[in-house]
Amino acid sequence: MNKKQIIGIGIFVALVLLIVGLKVFTGGSDNDGNIRGLTTVYVATGGGKEDFLADEDVQKILRKKYKLNVVFDNWSNGKTVLWPLIREQVGLGNSTISEKIANGDTSYNIHSSDVTKYDALFTSDQRFYDYYKLAPNKELGEADRYSVGGGSLTLNTPIVIYSWKKIVDAFVKEGIVTEKEGVFYITDMNKLMNYILEGKKWSDIGLPELYGKINIASTDPVTSSPGATYYGLLLAILSEGQVLDENIQNNLPKLNQFYIKSGYMNNTPADLFDRYLKTGMGGQPMIVDYEKSIIDFANSNKDGFEQVKDDLRILYPSPTIWNSHCFAYFNDNGKKLFEAFDDKEIQQIAWDRYGFRTGITGGSYDVSSIGIGVPQTISSTVSSLKMDTYNKLIDYLKNGGSN
Repeated sequence: MNKKQIIGIGIFVALVLLIVGLKVFTGGSDNDGNIRGLTTVYVATGGGKEDFLADEDVQKILRKKYKLNVVFDNWSNGKTVLWPLIREQVGLGNSTISEKIANGDTSYNIHSSDVTKYDALFTSDQRFYDYYKLAPNKELGEADRYSVGGGSLTLNTPIVIYSWKKIVDAFVKEGIVTEKEGVFYITDMNKLMNYILEGKKWSDIGLPELYGKINIASTDPVTSSPGATYYGLLLAILSEGQVLDENIQNNLPKLNQFYIKSGYMNNTPADLFDRYLKTGMGGQPMIVDYEKSIIDFANSNKDGFEQVKDDLRILYPSPTIWNSHCFAYFNDNGKKLFEAFDDKEIQQIAWDRYGFRTGITGGSYDVSSIGIGVPQTISSTVSSLKMDTYNKLIDYLKNGGSN
């Protein structure tokens, strides 16, 4: 073997070692940049967090740092307890079985051997998380459920009321709103509710430029999870935090009158928030939504946010209520993903880009960069209501004030 051959072999061996080393260092990526050796985790997922879960940086962290390939399938919260929690039930997984289910075959469930099962459930409302952990009510047609190994609330955003500077200034004079360190709190929600029930006009509080009666627009609690959460908060406030059977029965009539006075309601919170921004104070004086909506908007539409931020106001009911996206895992793969959500980078992305808080009082983020009145932490809250309480509330409103 001559000198040139020896040098050529040496270069070839060095290149092979370099390639192997790079693959080990990067976790074994193929030519398309996909990381090898990933564990696929299937998650049945309630709405309201799709953009966050699809975020490229979040996905990259889950792949590179935790070796997880996570598939988030969209599910209605209510269907997670009525339908078997298998991918075929929503048209995914085994296409043959999916087609049979679509044609009315009800023989498949979580115990079937040839279906694609889920590793975890990620609800968008705590009541569904709590309810899933209970035994299924067969009389209501509920499906068998996986055993929940663990989990907890993972992403939070409080219910807030969006309004405008002139309106909030008027409510401050009325003793309904209090400003503290640049944040506006509704400190007398009962008084505001009574104004609405009494049919007070905007002109009665010094706002003659606004036509009609004082009102707060919300999504319909009968058909919308944000609306139901808001009315749950109102029920808790009327009950002075003690949501007992007798309090429920005493306060439902007043809440039903409030519901009637509210008039037309949107079913989609995104549409309501969009209309609020586009039509301004004259079109939507006050709306109910989640805190995360304005942070998401500020991040995705910086020019639009700059145009409205000086006139826009966020009102925090005192107390308010969390909308908690809760994670329940069924096995070790699901548990790995649950633990990955504690990653500081993921939590920072959740807040900076999408407005989700974490932790008991909402995390330890620097809120000053947003440029509007957002509290660092939120401690004045009521507990999430149980499923049976919400059912009583929604049934009462749906039936026009009769049980």
